Amino acid sequence: MPPVMATGGATRPTVRSLVLARLRTASQALGIAGRALTWPPYSHVFLVPDAPTWVLAEEMHELRGVARRLGVPVAAERRPVFVAQQSVFHASHFALLQQRTFEGRHRLGVAYFHGRPSPEQPEFHACFEVLRRQHDRLERIQVSHSQMGDVVLSSGIEPRKVHQIPIGINLNYFPLQSPASRAAARRALGVPDSGVVVGSFQKDGVGWGEGREPKLVKGPDILLQVLDALRRHVPELFVLLSGPARGYVKAGLERLGVPYRHVFVADYTHMGELYQALDAYIVTSREEGGPKAVLESMASGVPLISTRVGQAMDLVQHEANGWLVERAGRGTPWSTVPVSARCWRARERPRKRTRIQLNFRCGASSSAASWRRHELREDRNAARLSQSDDAR
Repeated sequence: MPPVMATGGATRPTVRSLVLARLRTASQALGIAGRALTWPPYSHVFLVPDAPTWVLAEEMHELRGVARRLGVPVAAERRPVFVAQQSVFHASHFALLQQRTFEGRHRLGVAYFHGRPSPEQPEFHACFEVLRRQHDRLERIQVSHSQMGDVVLSSGIEPRKVHQIPIGINLNYFPLQSPASRAAARRALGVPDSGVVVGSFQKDGVGWGEGREPKLVKGPDILLQVLDALRRHVPELFVLLSGPARGYVKAGLERLGVPYRHVFVADYTHMGELYQALDAYIVTSREEGGPKAVLESMASGVPLISTRVGQAMDLVQHEANGWLVERAGRGTPWSTVPVSARCWRARERPRKRTRIQLNFRCGASSSAASWRRHELREDRNAARLSQSDDAR
């Protein structure tokens, strides 16, 4: 059983814990400022997550490993406080909205995974406006899929600064599902063996508390509509949830009378154990940078049904290694869900099931290989850039 944390709202910090956290931060800042006096300009990289937990924090953890393999020194601290002239990569484009991001004469990089500018989404519009005004301060921008690449380029930034690098996964964390692993995972998680289990592992509520207010860009309202329709055709439907701020979805499932279990995995390396219990995974987002679940479900051999968003547009071959829905909320062919879920049940012929699984797994493996090739190209480019800087 994966290590889990309680699934209620966020723990309320005490005054003492907040004071101690501030003191630790100040102590770390002073310590790094002293050490950084000996660093040559732009010799170290700071990797700044948007939050200490969940998806982008794991991305920064993996990126540290990439940097080590490339021989790039990574600062132990998360933020370059009292430090100047180093390289800083922000995991979220919302960092553009913070004035401190542009302090310190750093070379700045940022991941811009999702957020098409529109008056209906003021936070995305604000990020895009900063991007448009700050071209000269930004050295590199990572986009995870082609549509977002077009959005970023429409700001007028130099194309050489924009790199499409898919959000990747570690395949070792997501083994291929088997009948035995499926049964074992269901026993460990308390999921009924006879259920048709649909997974949804994301953060789709506003904030980091219970998440009773929906984050509509993630489509939690559409997810509930889909599950409401599914329960009419699949009476044994069961939903496995993970991720923070799922209060809106949990309240909706209780209202619909759909049984569910919410498990928050404390250690991402155990995330693959949840996929072992699934019959299908559903993505109902209106907009996405990934999600990582696209690759995670494919790597695990679990049928994926997704709206045409994010990396799914580039990675999923409809009816070959997943199913794509054209638009969320308008005449969507969600009848695909019970079909794909039932095709996965043990009563299917083992040989056919294995062939379908391998299609999913190959899609995830191809993406991982593509990411590795990009990493090697960047290695060579970094070496050339270093030589160029030395010459100057």
